[in-house]
Amino acid sequence: MKRHLFVYGTLKSPKIQKSVFGRITKGRPDVLEGYKKSKIMIDKKRYPILIPNKRSLVKGLVISVTPDELKTIDKYETDSYKRTQIVLKSGKIAWVYQK
Repeated sequence: MKRHLFVYGTLKSPKIQKSVFGRITKGRPDVLEGYKKSKIMIDKKRYPILIPNKRSLVKGLVISVTPDELKTIDKYETDSYKRTQIVLKSGKIAWVYQK
């Protein structure tokens, strides 16, 4: 069964999708309210991260992934990110990686 994943950074890229979980998937635009995008440093590189902010929103894509793909993406995201479930503006329930 497919799972919804809200992506807002590197996983929006078809090249990264192919490299991380082996295929390219088209996403549907959606919005996460109550968060803003920021940056964190991992191995001397900057990556996007979500942080709570009641007055902000983040635009991204909802992609469909399998449970096995989600486990692979967990490894890609490392311990720097935590996967949590959120409700998007569309009403969809999705996983998202955040601080």
